[in-house]
Amino acid sequence: MRRRFALVVLVFASLMAAGPAAAITDGTVDGNGHPNVGGLVSDTQYSDGTWIYCSGTLISPTVFLTAAHCGDDGSTVTVTFDADYQDGDKTYTGTFYSDPAYPGPSSDSHDIAVVVFDKPIKGITPAELPEADSLSGLSADQTFTSVGYGAYEVTNEPGGHQYLYNDVRMVATGTLNAINKTWLRISMNPSTGNGGTCYGDSGGPNFLGDTDIVAAITITGDAVCRSTNVVYRLDTESARAFLDDYVTLP
Repeated sequence: MRRRFALVVLVFASLMAAGPAAAITDGTVDGNGHPNVGGLVSDTQYSDGTWIYCSGTLISPTVFLTAAHCGDDGSTVTVTFDADYQDGDKTYTGTFYSDPAYPGPSSDSHDIAVVVFDKPIKGITPAELPEADSLSGLSADQTFTSVGYGAYEVTNEPGGHQYLYNDVRMVATGTLNAINKTWLRISMNPSTGNGGTCYGDSGGPNFLGDTDIVAAITITGDAVCRSTNVVYRLDTESARAFLDDYVTLP
């Protein structure tokens, strides 16, 4: 499916006033760069087909990591790993499980979830997770590789901002702005050479530098996707407590 544009519609509950982030902006087409990054596919057949509404990462042959605000606990969901998704492409089904503590306070939203697939995914190497508390001492110039599907550009038209989508997996690099107990804030300001996320990248990975370690998952950011990517750390006690029920942790 090819959506040329979309008006500002907040499909998912917002963690912060700016709303959930969803697509890669000021980035490039990922191609086969990150085959373990996939997208959650809508279960509704629209006039122009199905479409991707959130992103995520394969972290074991049977487990796909994403954000809690991307689904309903216990529901059946569909995932694609195609780099350029079109309606009718191969998909995989699984069950959505969110952190039981979601939604938590702003200090720790517990906005994390997994999809457990009905059958193991073959031919795709899962991404890695960070070690416990390994992100607390990051340097100020640490970079992150953000990957996801969704809006690749935001335009300012007479009717307001429009978000352009094409269901293509994209990649961009941002630089660390700030860090606290459960969150990383990553610059995606194009004026400083950074790119980042927007509506549709929620749940998608932010890899540590150019490694295959998923440091954090995309949760929110500014409304027009040009300033800050706010991501949920995966090295924390709370994130690891949830993930420990589904995968072997480093």
